[in-house]
Amino acid sequence: MLSSMVKEHQAKQVLKKELQEAKRKEACSAANDLTQALVDHLNVGVAQAYLNQKKLDAEAKQLHMSATNFSKQTQQWLNLVEHFSSALKELGDVENWAKAIEGDVRTITTALEIVYQGSQENSQ
Repeated sequence: MLSSMVKEHQAKQVLKKELQEAKRKEACSAANDLTQALVDHLNVGVAQAYLNQKKLDAEAKQLHMSATNFSKQTQQWLNLVEHFSSALKELGDVENWAKAIEGDVRTITTALEIVYQGSQENSQ
């Protein structure tokens, strides 16, 4: 009777250990599934951040190229305006020179008229 009770107790113990082992394996499997789900969820965010970073890098590169082109165009415009300004200054210089020559020619013409009139008066 005692030996049958011991055997019965040992059989229950084995059954409980098997049940406990099965529950442990089930808990480990559930923990692995949870861990995998969390990693997958985090990976989605990381992947999205990586894609966003790639887009930002591409847009920054495009912006840099646009800024460089704009700078070149601005420099060309500045050079063009500088040349135009120089041409206007030269034109103004030519105008002043022409006015000075015109004044000199008038002075000479007036002087020649006076000399001519004086020589006409002397001849009469």
